[in-house]
This record gives sequence, C-alpha cells and structure tokens, in this order.
Amino acid sequence: MTGRRLSLLLFAALAACGRSPEAPPQHREARPAAAVSLPPVDVAPEIAAFYAARGNRPLWVTSAGVRPGADRAAALLAHAADHGLDGARYGAAEVAAALAGARSGDPAALARAELLLSRGFTMFVRDLRTPRVNPMLQAEEGLAPRAPAPRALLEMLAAAPSLGEGVAAATRMNPLYGALQRGYARWRTAPHPAQEQARALLNLDRARAIPADAPRYVIVDLASARLWTVENGRVGGPMRVVVGKPGMKTPLMASRLTYAVLNPYWNMPPDLARERARRVLKQGSGFLAAGGFQVLSDWGETARPVPLGAVNWRAAAAGAEALRIRQLPGASNVMGRIKFMMPNRLGIYLHDFPDKSLFTRDDRRLSSGCVRLADAAALARWLFRGAPPRPEGSTPEQRVDLPEAVPVYLTYVTALPGEKGLDLRPDPYGLDATRIALSDRKRSRSG
Repeated sequence: MTGRRLSLLLFAALAACGRSPEAPPQHREARPAAAVSLPPVDVAPEIAAFYAARGNRPLWVTSAGVRPGADRAAALLAHAADHGLDGARYGAAEVAAALAGARSGDPAALARAELLLSRGFTMFVRDLRTPRVNPMLQAEEGLAPRAPAPRALLEMLAAAPSLGEGVAAATRMNPLYGALQRGYARWRTAPHPAQEQARALLNLDRARAIPADAPRYVIVDLASARLWTVENGRVGGPMRVVVGKPGMKTPLMASRLTYAVLNPYWNMPPDLARERARRVLKQGSGFLAAGGFQVLSDWGETARPVPLGAVNWRAAAAGAEALRIRQLPGASNVMGRIKFMMPNRLGIYLHDFPDKSLFTRDDRRLSSGCVRLADAAALARWLFRGAPPRPEGSTPEQRVDLPEAVPVYLTYVTALPGEKGLDLRPDPYGLDATRIALSDRKRSRSG
C-alpha cells in the first residue's frame, strides 16, 4: 500500500470520527473546519498491514488530537542522542512538527502525524534493542537480543493497558544498559575527544547485546573481572572473578548455564602439560604425585592411568608426544569443588578456585580463559534457587542439572556511571582500541 493511499484512508477514518453524531462532545468540538494538503508518508509494508488489520483506525491520535503516549514516544525520538542514536534517522523533528500541526484536529495533519510516529518509533525501538555489531559469540540460538518486528510492536502498543505503558515496555532495557545510558546522557553534555566518545558508544552497544526481557541471567564483565546476577531487573553482586590472561583472553560470549559438576577433575591444557614435562626433567615427577596429578593414556573416556615413570617426559616437553595430565578432585584441585557448565565450542566455563588470594588483586587477568569464582557457593545457591547440590560421597565428576538453564553473558565494560555521568576505565584486552581503529580504517576507505 502506498503512503498516499494509507494517508487517505487514515484521513477518512479520522474525518468520519469527527462527523459521527455519537462522538463524545470533546471530539465534536475538535472537528476541523477544513482539511489541509500534506505530503504522504511512505511506510513499510508491515506498518501498512497493521493499519489494514484494524480498519485503518489510528494508534497515536484520535479525532480530538494527540494521545499522551504519542508525546512520550516523540520525546524519545527527540532525545535519541541520549542513547547514542541519531534522532534524524527517525524523523524526530518531522514528528514533532507533525504532532504540533495535528493538535488543530485537522484529519490530514492527524493522519500524517500518525504515520510519521509509527515509522519513526518502530525504527527507534529496533535500533535501541539491537547492537550495531554484536561482539558476543552466540553459543546457542535465542540468546541474542531481538527487536520486535514493526507490526508486532504496533500490535503490542495497541493491546497495552495504556499507550504510555506500551511505549515504556517497548523501550525498557536491561539494568546494565539503563545505568550506562543514564550516565551517558549526562556525560555527553560536555565536550569530549572523539576517541572517548567512540569508547562510550561502544559500551552502550555492548550493553544492547544483553536482551531486555530475560528474566534471570548472569553477567560477567571481563574488563573489571566481576560478576552479577540479575533476576526480574534486580541486580545481585558484584562478585570478584579471575578471567583470561592477555595471551589467553576470555571471549565475549552468550551461552546458557545448564548443569554443575561436583568433585570435578581438572584436565591440564596441553601448553601447561608441556611446561610441567619440562619441570619434571629438571626436578623429577614427585611434585605431580603430591599435587594429585596423574597421566592418562589418551583423551578418550576409557583412558587409563600411566605410571609416571613410564612417561617419555623428554618427548612430551618437546611437544613431540601428546600428554594428558589430569588432577584428581580434592582441596587443591584447580577447579575447586564445583564447576558450572555452558555449551560452547571454546571450552569456557565458570568454576570454583582454591587460592582465594588471587581475588584480592586489582589485576585479575590470570586464567587460561575460564572464569574463576571468588564465591562459587554463593553462585550455586542462586542458580539452584537456594538449594545448592551436595556431592554424594567422593565420586568424581558428579553432574547435577540446574532447575532451568540460565543465560550467561560474558561482556566487556570499560565505562561506568560516575560523578560526571560516565567514567572511562582501562581497556585491559585492548578491545576498545581495536574496534575504534577498525572503524577508522573503514571510514578512511569509504571517504
């Protein structure tokens, strides 16, 4: 349906409301004396389908004028820059002018305001709810944020208890984004260097990668090495964690925690196994036995222990022979007493850790990629809703499924709310600098 055709249909519907003898007095008083000629508004087919399905009845206006919820939506477009978005993209000024003209009650002006606001607001919600570039590895379907399609969004607004409540629900975001956005709205009122502005926008974009409507999830911030739990908008934490060292960075990732493992083994990464083999050549294998380590014949499920004296340590140290070293469960096990598993191809998970002194450090980029927890027991209580599992004896690798899978988002936050709105923090993995340099190169090539 063309924009002119839809505008005329809305015009007719609004004019009919104005002529209706059953219309309330306030509608009759607002009836326009004459229509003005206004240009049509081109809208997406989904928006046209929304109006066709409701007999071309308007959403944002009535024959008497503009509904309060429309003003709220228009204000969001006018202040899109407070979200790091461009209000011109949504026709913010055009919407404001159209709404001002519509207050006369002229059906043509009302129809134009109606369509401009539907077009602009659906575009705004789409950009608000989805990042420009999602930096997270998506381990499973359904973890990335999705903005509602234009028709679905308009239908949700029409079904809301009030239009204002619908607008609020459509633009509600996760707590991390909310805190950053409020800070950014204050911070942007002062001048800042281009690189600082780019970093602030990067942080808003990363926060958009966490869905707005997830009821229960875990956030791990790799930049500050902290963890939060979120349940129905309530934030718990933070908990200190240890993340990947600079050469073995923990990836930005979205997955689901699905089960816990009690009394876990620790399978030593191959690079560490080679380092241990070199150490054995210098001082013998006694430290391995004392630490509860064993060498296994292979990486299969039926692997058998190999006597330490039968291992070709020289070949293993040189990397000429694969070496699997496993640590048995116990107080000194690197996994601690429990680990929390989430499907992903990189083998990343969250786990307990016996040496609590590491969590007192400011720089906690110390692991081989997995996330070590300062208080794994507290996370277990939250994940298992107050009834954390207990191991049945000393049997290794006891799997316990969570009551329900819980999304976990490993993100990277280098801007925090502060006195001036935002405080830009260190960029420990260099992800801000890398992304900004990439954007600069793209602009220079296109310019």
